[in-house]
Amino acid sequence: MKVVPLASSSKGNAYAVSAGGDVVLVDCGLSCRRLRERCVRLGVDLDSVAAVVITHDHSDHVGGLRVFLGRYDVPVYANLMTAEKIARDTGIDESAFVCFENGQSFEIGRMRITAFPTPHDAADPVGYFFETPKRTYFHGTDIGTPLDSIGRYLARADVATLESNHDSVLLHGSDRPESLKRRISGPRGHLSNDEAAELVGKFASGRLKKIFLAHLSGECNAPRLALDTMSAQLARMGREDIELTVL
Repeated sequence: MKVVPLASSSKGNAYAVSAGGDVVLVDCGLSCRRLRERCVRLGVDLDSVAAVVITHDHSDHVGGLRVFLGRYDVPVYANLMTAEKIARDTGIDESAFVCFENGQSFEIGRMRITAFPTPHDAADPVGYFFETPKRTYFHGTDIGTPLDSIGRYLARADVATLESNHDSVLLHGSDRPESLKRRISGPRGHLSNDEAAELVGKFASGRLKKIFLAHLSGECNAPRLALDTMSAQLARMGREDIELTVL
């Protein structure tokens, strides 16, 4: 299994997960042109995309989906509430979606994928857990609270993409409206650096080898802050062997 982050920010999110020649896109928040450019640069073959799986309906995760589907005839996997919301917002026909129930597993090529619910202010947001016979991958972004139910999937991961959205001091000291600060730091907002580290500290197992720190705020975080917070947590665990990459 190979994981290639293509974009990770409030301006657009997309990831490619591949195994055995099949590629699954997690979210499609980039324009088709930008997505193609990133894929060419990073060695992802868009013609091998077998499906798109959607975490939730926000535009930074689905903004490029309608045009993408006009050029690539692939199914889109989402739960029912997410599919209905995207269809209303974008005009994509509901027939394009393959709907699942949260907690249900499904197979795309050689990958077995399980959707797990996440607390975020969207219709019915989820994260994903990918499995092949040799490797597992956890994908969790846009998480308001570091729930144990999410951590149990993280505990089974060899590789993880985990949100580390903001530094709490920078967020509350920023010029953003108080309502936005409450939304981001609230139980259906985004994980702070400290909360991401808390989740890893509680649930990371000996099999975890790599963490992508994702969805960093451009205004209320910095790569060095996210990296230092998680590195300190891994040092306390005696797990400096885990490779950290800030997206």
